[in-house]
Amino acid sequence: MGSCLSGDRNKRTIPYSEIASTSRDDGVITRRNSKRKITRKGSSPSNDSSREMSLHRIPGRMFLNGTTDHASLFTRQGKKGINQDAMIVWENFGSKEDTIFCGVFDGHGPFGHMVAKKVRDSLPLKLNAQLELDATRKEGQARCQVSPPTLVQKDSGTSHCDPDHRGSYGNIYITLKESFLKAFKVMDKELKLHPYIDCYTSGTTSVALVKQGRHLIIGNVGDSRAVLGTRDKSNSLAAVQLTVDLKPNHPREAERIRLCKGRIFALQNEPEIFRVWLPNNDSPGLAMARAFGDFCLKDFGVIAVPDVSYRHLTEKDEFVVLATDGVWDVLSNEEVVAIVASSPKSSAARVLVDSATRAWRLKYPTAKVDDCAVVCLYLDSNKSYAMTAKEQEFANDMET
Repeated sequence: MGSCLSGDRNKRTIPYSEIASTSRDDGVITRRNSKRKITRKGSSPSNDSSREMSLHRIPGRMFLNGTTDHASLFTRQGKKGINQDAMIVWENFGSKEDTIFCGVFDGHGPFGHMVAKKVRDSLPLKLNAQLELDATRKEGQARCQVSPPTLVQKDSGTSHCDPDHRGSYGNIYITLKESFLKAFKVMDKELKLHPYIDCYTSGTTSVALVKQGRHLIIGNVGDSRAVLGTRDKSNSLAAVQLTVDLKPNHPREAERIRLCKGRIFALQNEPEIFRVWLPNNDSPGLAMARAFGDFCLKDFGVIAVPDVSYRHLTEKDEFVVLATDGVWDVLSNEEVVAIVASSPKSSAARVLVDSATRAWRLKYPTAKVDDCAVVCLYLDSNKSYAMTAKEQEFANDMET
């Protein structure tokens, strides 16, 4: 519910010499000698604005409320101030007709809205650059008849593959996973060196996926979530959670944070929300274990390494819902899947946000409604999704 309690950064100033030059064409950041005069091409707000406008003109790239043949998107500002959520659907991603990129981003802190939008705009470009680089490298290796290098797991336990397809699709998974890991690393480094977005106590979650044919790869940082709507053996609608909510009290996350001297505890007035705190200061109180930005906590266990997962899609898989925690805090996976399945494709994301807003008012009448952002990705755009009578009744109850 609450992401970050403190935005105080008076105890630290960032010297200009820490700023590195960034190549926006290939997504690679190079640190120059701090004694030399630093010049950053394309780093002014006006240049970034021009770049943003050029991105907005790309066919198949959507970031505002709307719908396409494959997806429905909707975001709504809550009652906490400016909307810090962002979302994107990019069809024909990487100029490939069978490839789609989707993501939702939940910003927090004083400049969280800026961080979320920056990641929304830049992360897909960096991921595409890594995918193209890996493809070029593989072509060269094939010519030389050299096997590709084995991926080194830098953060054990941060990824998993659908066990039924680990062998069959292992090479695809490893290639896509490596690209996700590199793109997320470069993205976080760029934020650290950004000349005018202060990410010291501001950051964003990110749950992003690439669907390429029947392959689905997901990279997750933070507590936004991806859930699959699929059919079980009895052909009933089922919800399958594809990501793990990376909260500070998750055993794996808590162990890393404590080893890095970070502290984890919940406040008395919100005992269900565990937060990350500095070793000797009760700030900033971050309610997630991984995030882009939040550099005040990066030495104390908070990381931007994505939890990467893979799924080979079948004809039983109908849609994927990506949403920020404004939805998951008040609706279960099963409720979300039922609502989306019972809604017209053109308005599914809006109907889900409407349902979450009503649920907030019922469950937390004295709390401020959180921002919500939803992307509903339909895995077969030509398929109509029929519900059983029981499922329809459940969805109707949720909407009323």
